[in-house]
Amino acid sequence: MTDDERIERLPKRVYEEELYRLQGELVKLQEWVRTEGARVVVVFEGRDAAGKGSTIKRVTEFLNPRLARIAALPAPTERERSQWYFQRYIEQFPAAGEIVLFDRSWYNRAGVERVMGFCTKQEYMRFLHQCPIFERLLVEDGILLRKYWFSVSDKEQELRFRSRLQDPMRRWKLSAMDLESISRWEEYSRAKDEMFLHTDIPEAPWYVVESEDKRRARINMVASTPASGPTPAGGLTRPGTPGKPGSPIRRFLAGGRTRDGR
Repeated sequence: MTDDERIERLPKRVYEEELYRLQGELVKLQEWVRTEGARVVVVFEGRDAAGKGSTIKRVTEFLNPRLARIAALPAPTERERSQWYFQRYIEQFPAAGEIVLFDRSWYNRAGVERVMGFCTKQEYMRFLHQCPIFERLLVEDGILLRKYWFSVSDKEQELRFRSRLQDPMRRWKLSAMDLESISRWEEYSRAKDEMFLHTDIPEAPWYVVESEDKRRARINMVASTPASGPTPAGGLTRPGTPGKPGSPIRRFLAGGRTRDGR
């Protein structure tokens, strides 16, 4: 992919101004969660190097870490492998007044575990059956659940992997599993489609964040939080559906232009 083929990046000034405004909305959301005793769970999933971690960093930048925390679980222990699959994730769930952001989640079973053979076919099929039931129970119990899938092209992913490999300060973010995902791109695509088919439910729908440009991805994700309204802003789509046009600034962030062409 040449520089000309890559998507035009959102101008830094526009990005920083809009991000700061939206981070203010997140602070308001946090206060609402605290005063109302709400429980919020946000799931970040997607391709490797799609920008999940950097988005989480911007989401939590001005939030109180006692009220908003990140759950990024390591590989399960032998004891955890003997438990109900969802059990170790439930232990991370919020109490009243808290927000938990999952940097990857129970959907590992539908993605990396499925593709890399870390679970049996029976375990995989059981997950597809149980997951919608599990999430309906969460919502029924009053948990506010949001699920985001960060999408990136194979060419852009490879460029980001190369960038990490060449940067000694970021090389730790590149694992053997990441490199393996390049040769298994189509398998991961099929796994994602199968996951959407079974788990994109009305009570807990998926929202797709196009992240060829990380700046746009961060803005669009933050703009879609409950503090900004019950439905996603421009730039996010539902699986298999086109995005809806938004305000001029939203159209610009989604890849269009404002009226003055900036």
